[in-house]
Amino acid sequence: MNILIIGSGGREHTLAWKIAQSKRCDQLYVAPGNAGTASVATNVNIGVSDFKNLSNLCVEKQIHMVIVGPEVPLVEGIKDFYAADSALQHISVIGPDKAGAQLEGSKDFSKDFMNKYGIPTAQSRTFTKDTLEEGLEYLNGQSLPIVLKADGLAAGKGVVIAESLKDAQDTLRDMLENALFGDASSKVLIEDFLTGIELSVFVLTDGKGGYVILPEAKDYKRIGEGDTGPNTGGMGAISPVPFADAAFMSSVEELVIKPTVDGLITESIDFVGFLFIGLMNDNGHPKVIEYNVRMGDPETEAVIPRIKNDLVEIFEATANGTLDQQTIEIDDRTAVTVMMVSEGYPGSYDKGRVISGLDIKRDNLIFHAGTIVQEGSIVNNGGRVIAVTTLDKDMQSALEKTYSTASDIKWEGVNFRTDIGQDLLKLNK
Repeated sequence: MNILIIGSGGREHTLAWKIAQSKRCDQLYVAPGNAGTASVATNVNIGVSDFKNLSNLCVEKQIHMVIVGPEVPLVEGIKDFYAADSALQHISVIGPDKAGAQLEGSKDFSKDFMNKYGIPTAQSRTFTKDTLEEGLEYLNGQSLPIVLKADGLAAGKGVVIAESLKDAQDTLRDMLENALFGDASSKVLIEDFLTGIELSVFVLTDGKGGYVILPEAKDYKRIGEGDTGPNTGGMGAISPVPFADAAFMSSVEELVIKPTVDGLITESIDFVGFLFIGLMNDNGHPKVIEYNVRMGDPETEAVIPRIKNDLVEIFEATANGTLDQQTIEIDDRTAVTVMMVSEGYPGSYDKGRVISGLDIKRDNLIFHAGTIVQEGSIVNNGGRVIAVTTLDKDMQSALEKTYSTASDIKWEGVNFRTDIGQDLLKLNK
């Protein structure tokens, strides 16, 4: 079959790398793609929200399946767009409809959903510009630290953890009065701070009650060593997560995954695709931090290489409503991913800097995120640029090989964290 992947990051390169290995894949296209996806697929210069030209491409190239990488086109209703067009209705779209995408598109919606279906999560209240004074008064009675979340999409950066009452009140004003995160912060959730260790759990659902649980991962969001500095889209990931043992994952399935899948069906939401559950492990008790409706990045770069199955066959079962007949085969090695980023990220950064060291043969996987080919050279074109992934017998070995390769890949101003996984290594001692 002919397949189209929508997106241009490290997640999409990883999916393209895996799908290109499938005996079920004839022609593979990525829109718009990057310099890495061009090595395993055909890039097409169409934006992720350009539904009209994406649909024209699907007709022209006789696409049978579309895998939607990022959240924006899902929240904007790409699944609904295809379902409403008779020329596109036969195409399997891996991704939820607009209603389902609200699990990520609106923190307020997702929190209401969790509370309605008894899914463990932090207590919260939502405020708008019109109820700002109530919000400021509400903060007076809360324990610190306290979490403030923009309701809408904010590229992974719409969460602020305030350590003092003044910081919390100033942040709430900034979000609601000054649109700190644009329209995303027209509503703000004030949420109790959860303690414990974070991890990400990934589920594929077929909309009929069938699902498979993919390998879990832990990502590292802050720019600085020791989890300091501002949040980013993700600086690295580890899979599996040592503390996510069979007992904990069984608890996650019973308390979180099953009621979520059942709740979606009860709400008549057509959720066919990835459900990414951000969790806190609070002394063995899972609590949901947030839902996302696509795979994470850079978690994808650590999770997908551990899946032994033909991914297209799994996607076909997802689209056909037969996931309950599938078993995911997992590589028991540890996958470590380190993200290499542009100088200045997550703030402003320069583009067009030539990257060297990508052509040296190594025992790693190198996934491109923010890259393009310019005048014959691969250059940086985003904040997160290259993800280096290693699979090895244990975390320490994988880390050593990953950092060895990262030190050989260079461009002016390259930056990466050198402490990915160190917290998990300490847990094992």
